[in-house]
Amino acid sequence: MMIGRDHRFVEPVKVIKSVDDVKKWEESDAYGQYIGFIQAIGDSVVGMTIRSTDVTITTATERVLEILSKLSSWIDEIPPVAQQQRFGNTAYKTWHQRLVKEADSLTRHVLADVCPEASVELAKYLSDSFGNATRIDYGTGHEMAFIVYLCSFFLVGVWKDEDRPAVGLKVFSRYMDVCRKLQNAYRMEPAGSQGVWNLDDYQFVPFIWGAAQMKKGSQVGPKSIPDYEIANMLADDFHLFACIKHISGVKTGPFAEHSNQLWNVSGVKTWDKVNQGLVKMYRAEVLSKFPVMQHFYFGSLFTLKKAEHPLPPVTTAASGMRERSMASGAPMLPPMGVMPPRAMAPVSMGVLPRPPLQSSFPRPDKPA
Repeated sequence: MMIGRDHRFVEPVKVIKSVDDVKKWEESDAYGQYIGFIQAIGDSVVGMTIRSTDVTITTATERVLEILSKLSSWIDEIPPVAQQQRFGNTAYKTWHQRLVKEADSLTRHVLADVCPEASVELAKYLSDSFGNATRIDYGTGHEMAFIVYLCSFFLVGVWKDEDRPAVGLKVFSRYMDVCRKLQNAYRMEPAGSQGVWNLDDYQFVPFIWGAAQMKKGSQVGPKSIPDYEIANMLADDFHLFACIKHISGVKTGPFAEHSNQLWNVSGVKTWDKVNQGLVKMYRAEVLSKFPVMQHFYFGSLFTLKKAEHPLPPVTTAASGMRERSMASGAPMLPPMGVMPPRAMAPVSMGVLPRPPLQSSFPRPDKPA
């Protein structure tokens, strides 16, 4: 989908009101665009590191990086307040109010050379990318809002195909830094967290793109996922191990207990299978869940218009994940939220067939 000169932008609103609407979302052109974008960015960072120097940094990329640096500086300017409750520091409300107030001007600065009128639509996604001010929480829905914010810059022509590596490496790494700083400073609650049965209390996409990075030239395999020493060495270069390093600082106890899903993923033989399996898991456990999608905003760029060729459905993450050799004939990994048996074996993750992408913009245009 490329935007024409006469395109009319609108302020996004929430339109998913029921489980039936989630089905419409899964069959929509926007859903295909979103999955295609996730996969295209992943393809662009294969064999690259966050600190790679051979990455094109355009003026638009510099402006988005400046936005994220500014948001980070606000945290320093708005310190946590003294309060009785341990979690959900109310100073975050002040930080978020500033974000909402300035989201339009910040976004318009990025769009200035191409399509400033799109700010009425994109600013909403920026405002929703860092958590909820009422609940003082953050989760995969807010992460999704930021992914859509990035995707929209490609749709309106601010970014081109050659900008994908910079977006997946430099911009997203800076975003993760801001999110972790917010979570730590204001003690934000995980939004809808499934705790130990999720990959992480807050994030999902950095695991997908981090696994994609490792698909070529990696000296370590998935079995290194629970190794904190390796995570410390690789965190500055790889999204996935930056996540593991963060986990090491906020969780205690055996890795297999506090991060059971990641422990299971560490049993997969190749990063390619990890990457493909995580995309499938993301579709099943995040994008198909009403509690997540009811909060998503739809505008003119992302709508519920049905795709001519919807992507094939995914049932549960468990459908593509089976235990490997530790116990021959062992049962399938249960869906998230269902306690697995103790001493569960590592798993093998199913591979999602990759749909073809349009050269003009990364989105599937026919089922795999």
